Amino acid sequence: MPFEQFDRKKVLLKPLSARHNKVTIETTHVKPSDESAEMNPIALEIIGELVERLRSARENGKARMLVFGAHTIKNGLSPVIIKLLETGWITHIATNGAGIIHDWEFAYQGESSEDVKANMIKGEFGTWQETGFYLNLALLVGAYHGLGYGESIGTMVEHEKLDIPSQETLCAAITPDSPNAGAAADLLNALRTFDIASGEMKIPHPFKEYGLQGAAHRLGIPFTSHPMFGHDIHYVHPLNTGSAVGRTAEVDFLQYANSVSNLEGGAYISIGSAVMSPMVFEKSLSMTRNVALQEGKTIDNQLMVVVDLAKSHWDWTQGEPPEDNPDYYMRYNKTFSRMGGTLRYLSSDNRDFLLTLLNTLENPTD
Repeated sequence: MPFEQFDRKKVLLKPLSARHNKVTIETTHVKPSDESAEMNPIALEIIGELVERLRSARENGKARMLVFGAHTIKNGLSPVIIKLLETGWITHIATNGAGIIHDWEFAYQGESSEDVKANMIKGEFGTWQETGFYLNLALLVGAYHGLGYGESIGTMVEHEKLDIPSQETLCAAITPDSPNAGAAADLLNALRTFDIASGEMKIPHPFKEYGLQGAAHRLGIPFTSHPMFGHDIHYVHPLNTGSAVGRTAEVDFLQYANSVSNLEGGAYISIGSAVMSPMVFEKSLSMTRNVALQEGKTIDNQLMVVVDLAKSHWDWTQGEPPEDNPDYYMRYNKTFSRMGGTLRYLSSDNRDFLLTLLNTLENPTD
């Protein structure tokens, strides 16, 4: 007999406009033309090596992946990343579930980042109607159309709407030979349970110029999300549907792995993601390297640049340190050091790193 489950329908949801936010994107965003702090010589050397690799990878059609944690979005760096996408330096971007939420809230209302401590005490952390409703509905609609997690939300942002299929269309899709019968059933159930009307649902995003998901969709560049169930605030909303999360996240994982399969001679940049980036990367690389070796090829010439605030006193080009060295427990570096290729670790603020990288790419000195 299954154990009893918590009923999310009992949660009192509040309008997102009632929430106090700590970050306003119009005042805190970073412009591509902004100045960065001065970088130390080691950092500049690593960035120079990365720039050379990005240039050669772009010339040879190799993958240039930028993977980051949520703070890169919260720190207002979407305009800088959008510039890297527009100028063709990056071919794939990825983040975790929290990064997706902050990016969407910025595009939707221009603010994000609630006071977790204060709202936890009041039992209000994450209990926001619009974030839960629109993101979960976008995933349900996206799953029905076979889209990934990031693209499902990016499509909503860019077009400022969701097109909700009719119940008749969904019923017709629920047949044994239909490839999206399960997704159609999920969406149909949501429409009936929450009394959601079919047709065009307009969802204005007045700040979408700051939305990275919308920009990636517009530019035709994969923006994949790699969530962990229960980690993000839209799981609080009763519209959340695990199968829609799973379907869209699986699409994103396979799109991500497809980019990894083209990393021979390419570049992988990981910023402030201690868990998601190394964990998803190692499975994707093992899987794609398995296939490459069967074809007499290899994926062993990728440059991996890992950026984080933590200081490291170990030369990661020499492999992983011994267990009695504190740097051994920098788990993300240890993971990347086992992946073959070349690992470079750079201790830096993500703002300074991205601005310096963009400026160096766009203003070569040679």
